[in-house]
Amino acid sequence: MIENLKHRWTLFCSAEDSQLTSQLWTEIESQYSEKSRHYHTLEHLHNMFSAYDEIEKLINNKEAFQFTVWYHDIIYKASKNNNEEQSALLAVDRLKKLNLEISQIELIKTLILSTKKHSVLSNENASDNSYLLDIDLSILGTDWSVYQSYCSNIRKEYKIYPTFMYNKGRKQVLKNFLDRDTLYFTEYFKEKFEIQARNNIKRELELL
Repeated sequence: MIENLKHRWTLFCSAEDSQLTSQLWTEIESQYSEKSRHYHTLEHLHNMFSAYDEIEKLINNKEAFQFTVWYHDIIYKASKNNNEEQSALLAVDRLKKLNLEISQIELIKTLILSTKKHSVLSNENASDNSYLLDIDLSILGTDWSVYQSYCSNIRKEYKIYPTFMYNKGRKQVLKNFLDRDTLYFTEYFKEKFEIQARNNIKRELELL
């Protein structure tokens, strides 16, 4: 999986300098492999890109979309509430080194920030933004055994919090999802995951 991601990054990265491409990959690998991570890992990236490959033809700005996936969780600390903002700042700095157009960098920044509350922030690129959020939450619509593993890994990431605190916060997050008209924004993911995702969330709530 790691070699697959590394190969994908090497082919995708637009750096003329191969050393820069390598340096940026090393940072990505290191950040997503931090010991404190159990869900927001390289496997999460791998799963998102697998989902992306299914709907690539539906994405308008493929460059911005893929860079967003690479960098959207590059900063992740369970004790912090500004991970998306910090990830966006780091992404902006790194993408400037790759000489991306300012408009692309600003779009990527917006897309990363949209994952904080899982709401579409990019009006001009609303379709891509919607697919990004749906891919990020595709784990919710997997079969129960996979979903259970996801729940366990999320709990491990938040192990600094006692059970009563974690359960209270987790319940609120899950209820917020259920309060939406739909969990997913796009027809593709609604048809594929909506029913299963709602069933999984309701089942998890019963266990908390």
